[in-house]
Amino acid sequence: MKDKHKPPHTEPAMIQYASLLKSKTITPPVVAAKPVIMLHGEPSITWKASEVRSLIIKENLQYAIIGKFSYGKPDVTELRKAIPGQCGIKSECTIGVLDTRHILIRLTTMEDYVHLLSSSAFYIKAKESYWQMRTLKWDPWFEPDVETTIGIA
Repeated sequence: MKDKHKPPHTEPAMIQYASLLKSKTITPPVVAAKPVIMLHGEPSITWKASEVRSLIIKENLQYAIIGKFSYGKPDVTELRKAIPGQCGIKSECTIGVLDTRHILIRLTTMEDYVHLLSSSAFYIKAKESYWQMRTLKWDPWFEPDVETTIGIA
């Protein structure tokens, strides 16, 4: 005799690994086409300050910081593991490589942003060595080859 109150036997959901490995589609911000004008004989595009601010927010760069390594740096995977804990970052952050000496740290809160910029240098322990990292304020005109003139007050 079958028990009417007993649920039928169900198989556990099958994990489809192909769906786990699919790349997530990221929609880039829509930027309206700007007219090219000639300025001193050079083609140029002019941006309003409000447009630049809007793009910075869309790209999640309003709390972006440059990490500068003067004496080499470890692999970015090591930095992604070490920096949040060793630098006291409390919220979510993403870390990417800009060049051989600079990384870009995208923070999500003003508290972490102020905390990182308040220290003159951090010593990141990775691969049994310590790496000195100075933090600099990111701006849209950052040039890795030029020493920044922007100071934090």
